[in-house]
Amino acid sequence: MASPQVRDGLIPLIAQIKASPHQLSDAWLKGSYSVETQASLCKKVALDLGFDMGKGRLDVSVHPFTGGSHPTDVRITTRFKPDNLMEGLTGAIHETGHALYEQGRNLEYDGLPVNSALGMGIHESQSLLWERMVALSPPFSKYLLPLLKESFPKEFGDVSERQLYESMNVIASPSLIRVESDEVTYPMHVILRYEIERGLMSGSIKVKDLPTVWNAKMKEYLGDVPPTDAQGCLQDVHWSSGAFGYFPTYSLGAMYATQIFDCAKKSVPGLEEKMAAGDFKELKAWLNAKIHSVGSLHANGDELMVAVTGAPLDPSIFLKYLRDKYTDLYKL
Repeated sequence: MASPQVRDGLIPLIAQIKASPHQLSDAWLKGSYSVETQASLCKKVALDLGFDMGKGRLDVSVHPFTGGSHPTDVRITTRFKPDNLMEGLTGAIHETGHALYEQGRNLEYDGLPVNSALGMGIHESQSLLWERMVALSPPFSKYLLPLLKESFPKEFGDVSERQLYESMNVIASPSLIRVESDEVTYPMHVILRYEIERGLMSGSIKVKDLPTVWNAKMKEYLGDVPPTDAQGCLQDVHWSSGAFGYFPTYSLGAMYATQIFDCAKKSVPGLEEKMAAGDFKELKAWLNAKIHSVGSLHANGDELMVAVTGAPLDPSIFLKYLRDKYTDLYKL
């Protein structure tokens, strides 16, 4: 998973962000947002991104997910909290990314193994590409802000594009819970778990020592120690259900997404200008052609990356993206 390279690149970046005198805040986003209005907004965004309501539907559930029985019947759900607008919005965008992959599968090969998705890492890349590379970018803030002003005029009437962009990219501190973390600290949560899993499998880490090892790694990697094991080594469902080795798919997806989007920007003329104007058609069409319709034609993610971007997965692209973006945001 190239974890040493990513780990060694992110530890100093996280420390720099924490030490920066220029800290971002999303406190102004706290409020009371109509769930019905949130749902309407999220549906509008999902449709703008390219979700086809003729081949699926959007609903509400306790936990966001994407399912369905066929590329012509793709179901996505999200959840809404009155006091957390962005959780519902980013969740909807994330699941829309999964759904676009499913709806974009090549029906000429319907029912054949080649038409299936190329693993969870690539599937996650499609959700994270839309959630992070697109939705957490300045062009998307330009597209989104008028929709927010229309939906919630009181809360967003005087907000600028830069203010919205910054608030959507605040680095969590402390970053204790994986599913509540941001795109900078999230990979460290995954690497921590991956290293512990390897230690448990090799026998170098004993189960009884798990809380101690966990807390030590949290302190070293993120500068935070959970006050309880519930907020530490017991926070996920994966290990209790036997899902060992699953966590890396999340960060592999983020790295794939960064490299794919970097290639898309070079391949689609004026992509960021189109995104700012709410035109996502060419990006979706490019992903349909390069990723979705290809299915499992390639043997693995690296082969797909070579076919799409000209090179196997390169973690340095992911690290450069984070360094460049957050150096600007936090004035490092």
